[in-house]
Amino acid sequence: MTQAVSRPAFSLAHLTALSQTPPELVSVAAQAGYDDVSFRLLPAAPGGIAYSLMTDAAMLDDTLARLRDTGVRVFDLEIVRINDTFDPRAYLSFFEVGAKLGARAVLVGCDDRDPVRRADAYATLCELAKPFGLSADIEFMPWTAVKNLRSAVQLVELAGKPSNAGVLVDALHFGRSDTTLDEVRALPREWLHYAQICDAPAGIPATDAELIHTARCERLLPGEGGIDLEGLWSALPADLPVSIEIPNDVRAPALGPLAWAKQALAAARDVIGVKA
Repeated sequence: MTQAVSRPAFSLAHLTALSQTPPELVSVAAQAGYDDVSFRLLPAAPGGIAYSLMTDAAMLDDTLARLRDTGVRVFDLEIVRINDTFDPRAYLSFFEVGAKLGARAVLVGCDDRDPVRRADAYATLCELAKPFGLSADIEFMPWTAVKNLRSAVQLVELAGKPSNAGVLVDALHFGRSDTTLDEVRALPREWLHYAQICDAPAGIPATDAELIHTARCERLLPGEGGIDLEGLWSALPADLPVSIEIPNDVRAPALGPLAWAKQALAAARDVIGVKA
């Protein structure tokens, strides 16, 4: 008898369709064929779009109802940013909502340049998130204090390797940092909870502003750019959940959120080699 190989779950990252409220995103994900969604409950930058389910009870109830009705699950919540004045205790209501939603992970960015202070803050964040069933996944980004995979690994190690620590590999940041496939292969399996897929033109932009613009506004569908996605996914566990994060300020609005989400899922499946 041939043993079936388990396929990864696919999650619709909120940034792919950030115009959609959380309940609207659940409906889009269900219609497009996704297993999971992520929600941006806190902004990535001051003034950025986010949907505070911590304070909007009606929207939270609507979201929970649509999750029940569709069977779509919540994978991760965004975004916690560790800076030099970071207080992990300020995020308890964020964790509480995450538990109500059944979320499994929190995406964490890091802007604090002090390695000891950020490690202490991250360790406390992990400790506070753990009772809510949440991992805290460090996303390395070339314009932040944690610029590459080596820096993310060092942060987790310096924090004492919390049991719910995680390292999030985003294909864009893999392709635009000096991270290697060997470093990806060397990651402990218990630190990998999911990965994010997209594509972008080959090469590394010269400025942080250009890096940020692509990341937030101009990603490509998998297979359209120059990132070694096949190599990256061969270095990651075959069953690792995949978050599809492909914001594009021109193409996504032109198609509409549902059609864009469908195209993104089809392209990701094709590159990874997973049949619909």
